[in-house]
Parts: sequence; C-alpha cells; structure tokens
Amino acid sequence: MLKRTLGNSSLEVSALGLGCMGLSHGYGPATDTQQAISLIRSAVDRGVTFFDTAEVYGPYLNEQVVGEALAPVRDQVVIATKFGFTFGDDNKQQILNSRPEHIRVAVEGSLRRLKTDFIDLLYQHRVDPDVPIEEVAGVVKALIQEGKVKHFGLSEAGVQTIRRAHAVQPVTALQSEYSLWWREPEQEILPTLRELGIGFVPFSPLGKGFLTGAVAADASFGSDDFRSIVPRFSQTALQTNQNLVVLIRQIAAQKEATPAQIALAWLLAQAPWIVPIPGTTKLHRLEENLGGANITLDEVELQSIDAALAQIRIEGERYPEALKARVGR
Repeated sequence: MLKRTLGNSSLEVSALGLGCMGLSHGYGPATDTQQAISLIRSAVDRGVTFFDTAEVYGPYLNEQVVGEALAPVRDQVVIATKFGFTFGDDNKQQILNSRPEHIRVAVEGSLRRLKTDFIDLLYQHRVDPDVPIEEVAGVVKALIQEGKVKHFGLSEAGVQTIRRAHAVQPVTALQSEYSLWWREPEQEILPTLRELGIGFVPFSPLGKGFLTGAVAADASFGSDDFRSIVPRFSQTALQTNQNLVVLIRQIAAQKEATPAQIALAWLLAQAPWIVPIPGTTKLHRLEENLGGANITLDEVELQSIDAALAQIRIEGERYPEALKARVGR
C-alpha cells in the first residue's frame, strides 16, 4: 500500500489505517478475541501499518487485543492510542481527566496492554476544560523525551487549542470526524493544520457505516450500539439522508467501485497528509476498504462531487446533546 507522512513530522504510515474501536466497543458485543486478532493481522498482511486504539475502548479491552495482535510485528507498525478519561465503578461512566499525574498512569497502562516499550502516536482523546492544554502538552513532551512516546496528537480539538498545544510540543496529528457527510473541518480545522504542518486522521470516514450503503432507511440499533443515540441515525434522518447514498452509489458505478471505496478515495484526495482510519470486523470489508486507496478522483470529478453534495441536505446532529460539549473545544 502507498504510504503517507502525517504533516511535517517523520511519521510515515499506510495511506489507510485501521480503526480498531469497533472490534471491542461502540457497535454491539465485542468481537471474539481470536477473530479480532486475526483481522488485525490480516490488515498487516495487506500492507496496513497504522492501527488506532484507545484505553476507553472497552474500556481497556481493545488495547489488549491490538497489543496481542501486533506483538509479533511491532517493529513494522505504528500504534496510536489515547488518554483522557477515568471510569466509574462499572467502567461505563466516562469522566474527562487529563491531569498530568493521570496522563502518566494512563500511559503506563497502555504500554502494558499494548505489549510495547513506546507509543508511536499518543492522542489526548478529548480536551479537558479543567486542565490547561499547555500542561497536557508539557507532560507529553516529557514522555517523548523519556522515550515512552514518539509523537503527540489531539482529538476533536478546536483551532485555538491546537495552536496552544503546538506551541509547547509540536502536534503530529489531529484525529477528528471528517467524511462526505461531515465536512465542518474544512471551515477552520484543515486550513490550520495545513498552516502548522499537522497531519489529519479522519475517524468515521464511512459515516459509522452509513456511507457504505449498508444501513437501510428503516434500520434500528441495539442499546449497545452507539448509533442508537445519535440523532443522525434516527428514523427520520436515515430516510432523508438516503439521498446522499444514492449520489455515492452513482459515482461508484461510474468508477466501477463501491460506495465505501468512493468515500475513502474522496477523503484521500483532499490532501496528501490525510490518513483515514476506517474500521470493520469483517475481512471482506477490510479488503473492500483498502481498495479505496487505489481509486483516484481527478479535479473535475471532485468538483462534480462538490456541486452534487451542495444540493443535498444532511439531517441530524452527529452527537447527542450530552456529548456535543466535548468536541471542538
């Protein structure tokens, strides 16, 4: 697979990474551990070198799975993980916590679960309003000097937070949502990243499965599936948003590709320092997604897509009200 470099850093990764969250968290019951390990190793066999996890996924389970899967090839891959929460007694309540002492505890736990001596890319998972971002960046800078971390990242951070953090410790990558149905980063985030030389790692590049065309207009989701509380996946929104899938299907047919491949190819075409991290639990979907890296959309095609998208209204917020305050700080 082709490689990309995240911003002005030295961190080179496969053009598409693998978001591992869904193997353990967010979309229903966790995948059988051995099946999850097999899928991750299949990704390695197919040229993926960039794997994304976090302590909150499970919590903790996903890091264990990723660590076990990648231990035999640790020197060939880039592992990204995240800190920023403590958990209630039932491990379900997520409490923002980026206090310096907690960051160190979290990193030690991640190193242990990932079976590694260092973390390639360490993200603050969500901005903690109670801890100045300069303190957070300072702790990560110290961890980099100690050799426990190689690169610093932020997730869902706003422009001013990115600038303040970057002034203390250069930020290698920002991870936030970006896709054909969530283009807000184009307004302020992408110009800022371009200016500062920071890479961008879009999560949910397939719109939590919607952009693949596999989510029906009358789909419903179990209580253990995050989409069950996302306004954009309400019955009304799903019906309205099918117009976007129709458009993507049309483009896919013209390119002899699948909707998922078009969604990923479109992201890759936006900038050479963008590295999407689609997730899946199925080998055939993994192979389909990776095919998106082989599709080129030229300038005329991109302009045509933009013009068509401008005529489509997307309904529904991407987060429920209770979680919206955690993004864009």
